[in-house]
Amino acid sequence: MSRWMRACVVLFAIAVASMGAARIQAQHAQWTLDKHLELVRALRAQTGVPATYQPKRTAWGHPDFEGAWTSDAVHGVPRDRPAQFGMRMFLTDAEFAEREAREAKTREDALAASGVGTAGRDRAWRGELTFRLTSLTVDPPDGRSPRPTAEAQKRRAARDQGSFGAGPFNTPEDFTLYDRCITRGIVGSIMPVVYGNGNRIVQTPDSFAISYEMVHDTRVVPVDGRAHLSSAIRQYLGDARGRWQGDTLVVETTNLTDRTSIGANGNGLRHSDAMRIVEHFTRVSDEVLLYDVTIDDPVTYGRPFTYAIPLISPAGFQPLPYECHEGNGAVKYALSGAREFEARVAEALAKGLPPPEPSSSNHEDVAR
Repeated sequence: MSRWMRACVVLFAIAVASMGAARIQAQHAQWTLDKHLELVRALRAQTGVPATYQPKRTAWGHPDFEGAWTSDAVHGVPRDRPAQFGMRMFLTDAEFAEREAREAKTREDALAASGVGTAGRDRAWRGELTFRLTSLTVDPPDGRSPRPTAEAQKRRAARDQGSFGAGPFNTPEDFTLYDRCITRGIVGSIMPVVYGNGNRIVQTPDSFAISYEMVHDTRVVPVDGRAHLSSAIRQYLGDARGRWQGDTLVVETTNLTDRTSIGANGNGLRHSDAMRIVEHFTRVSDEVLLYDVTIDDPVTYGRPFTYAIPLISPAGFQPLPYECHEGNGAVKYALSGAREFEARVAEALAKGLPPPEPSSSNHEDVAR
């Protein structure tokens, strides 16, 4: 082989290696403030907001996020990206037109309190904005949240689904914290679900507070530079600390327990107490606040991943009271029903009869 040919082979190998490294880097890229701001700019362009937009300010100079917000506008956006979209974060014009038509029909049905999947009138709060996101997962770049680690899979238990699962239901500990009206966790409290997707934000010079509509948790986040609590102190919603970077509020939360989850309504596989959460809040416009949350739990997931959820503030929208415990018989009746079923099984067996079949529900009425 001539010297020239050897040089060509070497250059080709370097090029292939570089392309492979680029692909690996793309697959393992992680969400950053710069990427958050890129998405802010993209959403402004897509919704007709001038690139020069400046958010209104509080009396002390911070960007003003105060008001009532909801994640209802992205209720129809899948959490994980369907395979046909590949690495695309946004819909094409034709795909977007189809989504706009579906959402217009949803609003129409919701206003009339009719139609499948409207949850009564809740879907009417989608507002008039439709977003182009192909998935709520924006990192990894393929829009797919990572699989749990092998170690995490060992922690799976019936309690992860609570009343949405098949039991057994022997004690209150067999239910999720959502079933028990305790908390939906940080991520579960803002992910769009069938109803109750509102939240309210208030601010002071040294703190930022967000109250969630369903189960009505409130997080008070210091933004005055104070240090985190001791790692020995663990809380369901962790220990949050915020800081302003330009017009973006960055919130880092540590000191979590291992008793909450990041699924819808806080259901699903529980994360570990090593989880760290980073959130970004930036106003896209007067009516849109971009929120994203990065979950970093190496014990439970193979890599960090990020959900982006544009929050909207439709005219007249207000979160409603959510008296979770008042009239809540879910845990009581599930436990008493399980005991009644056991008694019927014992009675049938004592008579030499086949035991009754357990009742089942796939919760289609709730999942819609």
